[in-house]
Amino acid sequence: MKLRIRGNTLRFRLGRSEVETFGRTGTIGDKVQFGLKEKEFGYLLEKATENRFLATFTDGTIKVSVPPSEADRWVNTDEVSLAGTFMADEQTEIKILIEKDFVCLNAHNDEDQSDRYPHPKGDDAC
Repeated sequence: MKLRIRGNTLRFRLGRSEVETFGRTGTIGDKVQFGLKEKEFGYLLEKATENRFLATFTDGTIKVSVPPSEADRWVNTDEVSLAGTFMADEQTEIKILIEKDFVCLNAHNDEDQSDRYPHPKGDDAC
């Protein structure tokens, strides 16, 4: 799972097996360790108990909760993305985008792409 952060926008990209795990267990996450004695930075997606998007940052972990009906529809269809917003307070909106990760046909690095979805644009992609 990849996480991109830009301003108040959180963008998650999941490979096939991660989408399957999220659909089956209702949660998927990852973390970055900053050395043996340093703190971790984690990020987690989960199906919410409420029918709205939620986003929190607690104990070094970003947690995004997704309405269960929207999560299930996204997991079980060819829908590429799932988007929502969360009002952290009266002035602070956090935009959330969750996407299925596609193969980049002209990859610029040696990242393993075997768990990605076929790109819908075919050979014209990337």
